[in-house]
Amino acid sequence: MAARSEIDPMAATDRRRLVASILEEASRIHQRVSQADLAPVVEAADAIADAFAGGRKLLVFGNGGSAADAQHLSAELVGRFVGERAALPAIALSTDTSILTAVSNDYGYARGFARQVEALGRPGDVALAISTSGASANVIAALRAARDRDLRTVALTGGDGGETGRLADVHINVPGASTARTQEVHGTLLHALCVLIEQRLGAAHA
Repeated sequence: MAARSEIDPMAATDRRRLVASILEEASRIHQRVSQADLAPVVEAADAIADAFAGGRKLLVFGNGGSAADAQHLSAELVGRFVGERAALPAIALSTDTSILTAVSNDYGYARGFARQVEALGRPGDVALAISTSGASANVIAALRAARDRDLRTVALTGGDGGETGRLADVHINVPGASTARTQEVHGTLLHALCVLIEQRLGAAHA
């Protein structure tokens, strides 16, 4: 049986310091965003709540970690966050691998989300794009498709927001160079959206 490798106590201390520095950095960017203009967050929540109240739906999309965030948001809305309420029609466009691979094969990767917006989007729906770079070609193409079909558009971005931010009716930006830290704040902001949406729709909170 192989002997357990010994861990240098100093190395273990350095690793704990690394964890602490990551948490401190995440806290700093959360604090920075909390002190910025949060009106776009409220505006986005109102747009989504109004769409739901009017019998419309939310289409949400992004790549990689942002795809996971899109699925997370949809799960909270179709299920529930903290309030007891009716299920809400939210669709993450990253979840159907048959559609994504077929469209990517036939039309190119940049069309994967846009084609779904064209199929599912109706005037009065909301399209929520999540992109830490603001420069993802498939996200930008989907926003353009949404605008062409009179959907309300919301962008949740990092950096300077890029073209994704410029295309959206409502732009929520988390400035910063770190993709990981940006995604962490995105997660918090998406939870804030859930709370605001449930409040607008009169969900019963415990």
